[in-house]
Amino acid sequence: MASYKETVGTAVVNYAGNYPGAVDGELWYDSTNKDFKYQYPNVTAAGSWRTSGTVNTSRSGGASNGLATASLFIGGENPGTSFETDTESWNGVTWTEVNDLTTARRQTKSAGTTTSALIAAGYTPPNSNTVNTETWNGTCWSEVANLTTARRDGGQAGADNTSSLVFGGYVGPSRTANTEAWNGSAWTEVANLNTARSNMGSLGIKTAALAVAGNSPTSITEQWNGTSWTEVGDLNSGRPSPGASTNAPYTSAVVFGGGSYEANTELWNGTAWTETTNLNTGVAEAGGTGGGSDSALSISGRTPSFTTATEEWTGAGAPVGAWSTGGNLNTARNGAGGAGTQTSALMFGGGPSKTGATESYDGSSWTEKADLNTARSGGVGGAGASNTSALAFGGEATPGNTSNTETWNGTSWAETNNMNTDKRNAANAGIITSALVAGGQGPSTNMSQTETWNGTSWTETNDLNTARRGLDGAGSTNTAVVAMGGYTTTYVGNTELWNGTSWTEVNNLNTARFSGGSFGSSTSALNFGGETPSVTSNTEEWNGASWVEVANLSIARGNGIMGAGANSTAGLAAGGEVPPTTASTEEWNSTSDVIKVLTD
Repeated sequence: MASYKETVGTAVVNYAGNYPGAVDGELWYDSTNKDFKYQYPNVTAAGSWRTSGTVNTSRSGGASNGLATASLFIGGENPGTSFETDTESWNGVTWTEVNDLTTARRQTKSAGTTTSALIAAGYTPPNSNTVNTETWNGTCWSEVANLTTARRDGGQAGADNTSSLVFGGYVGPSRTANTEAWNGSAWTEVANLNTARSNMGSLGIKTAALAVAGNSPTSITEQWNGTSWTEVGDLNSGRPSPGASTNAPYTSAVVFGGGSYEANTELWNGTAWTETTNLNTGVAEAGGTGGGSDSALSISGRTPSFTTATEEWTGAGAPVGAWSTGGNLNTARNGAGGAGTQTSALMFGGGPSKTGATESYDGSSWTEKADLNTARSGGVGGAGASNTSALAFGGEATPGNTSNTETWNGTSWAETNNMNTDKRNAANAGIITSALVAGGQGPSTNMSQTETWNGTSWTETNDLNTARRGLDGAGSTNTAVVAMGGYTTTYVGNTELWNGTSWTEVNNLNTARFSGGSFGSSTSALNFGGETPSVTSNTEEWNGASWVEVANLSIARGNGIMGAGANSTAGLAAGGEVPPTTASTEEWNSTSDVIKVLTD
């Protein structure tokens, strides 16, 4: 890696204001303010939990293993089935059902990864502890050599299906300290825990593991070094059945929930536990996965009712996104259509006076291009991947709403087949060959109608669950779209996901709003601005399951903001009404810097 001297040199740059070419740590002189300055990455000071994708089958007492981006959730119980065989796999966004366990069980643990895992012990039908062990090869489960001691509610640690450790648990009528090690073919009894217990959190590998808390209840933590257990720093809040970052090293971990449906979360640094940001919802007997104190999943469990919820932990030091000023539009407007990305965007139509004006953005400035054939305002629909390929549809023309559709080839607009229904202020998403429009405003009513575009024509398909106007949309094709916000008889935060066939209601925006702006995909989007009823600068980021508030726009605005961007990493917001109508453009980036002034 190049040194700072090799990359930046030793000279101090003299610049009037904040130096846009600065790299992190570089010193420059601001000749305008007569200050020496440097910048460093803007990151979070504390970790946080966020709702993520739901499991297909809610259950408690299931086993889990893997990382926050790739996990397995196995077995357990749910209201309809006392003993589950279900296995689900997590890819960082969604849970997918895969091949079942051979032996149904609950109150069990697992170790390994999504391609090489081991599950041992548990409680099996009709009502007995088991010695049964199964290995997972990435596709299916296979029975292998049994444990020596049958048990349930024990701990387990391990890197894969050839190397694991099982410890503690309930053997009936008492708890055990027994520990067994797996070498890929057989179990061997090794040194016992210092304190017999069940219902503990567990994590690590065969040669370096942690046993945390447990019944009845205890805060004791023990550390395994491959030979023996040693008591180390206690949890601040003792409890049974906490979740844990199963694949974490024993020097960096997170433990959460447990007990009487607690939300408590604690971080381990190899020596001591520190309380940190709580779960959004207290839970017990949840699954847990993760690779350290910086990332983890809390999976399903009881709240006290069975829940399908997954929460995702991101530790301190995560990048903080921010808006920055971009080049102004040549023509201030609101309710315009848009397409493209932060560095290749197109804006067309808009108000307050109906216009066909089209402008192209190159990442720094807007350039006027050929006008639409039909001037329009009132929430023009737009879709497209860049400033050379776009689709314009709907809006308010003269004398009213229009279904008119036009395609852009980088030089000019051409009329093509119209939508089936005249409308304005609808959600829109997609590209020039695969687009969608949903909801919106008819002559006198809110609409729920959805139409998809295949590159040639529009087809009516299944309606939104909630009819509304002034909603926003994001998505890269007509088969995967998220629609959010809008107005029914009041401002709403309703969010719906489109899978190519139907809409499903999901978690709402934190701030109900109408006629804002958006960009991104169905799993990674940004929604910003709008009317609440006053104009807002509020910005929220979507991860495919939930919304979280992020840095606000610099200028509060509403009445139709043009948005462009492929995902929540980078995009832009342009136009809208402050009031008055504005030409302002802001660029969003998911990372940002803090500028520090050196003082005497």
